[in-house]
Amino acid sequence: MSSFRPPQNLSARLKFETAEGVLHYELMEEQAHALGRAGRKVEAALAALRDHPGGEGRAEALRAAADAVWGYFVQREVMGLRNRADVIAQYGIPREVLVRLGAR
Repeated sequence: MSSFRPPQNLSARLKFETAEGVLHYELMEEQAHALGRAGRKVEAALAALRDHPGGEGRAEALRAAADAVWGYFVQREVMGLRNRADVIAQYGIPREVLVRLGAR
């Protein structure tokens, strides 16, 4: 009985991952988790802002929403995702939040 040997062109795909590949995968995984956490903060801050239609506490909710959105945008830019229009539409970010995202 002869032993099985995979074709040489497939052997590169069957090799164990290198340490660099494993590290790259873990870094990408952490970036995805960080983006998810930032997205949940945006959702919570925007919900809190909607709960304060006016009056006391509105300014603090607006500041918190602007901070959360700014952090989310920064996280996306670090990952190379620069198109904000889709995110603004997806989360329904109000204009009053967007105008507070100036240089920090």
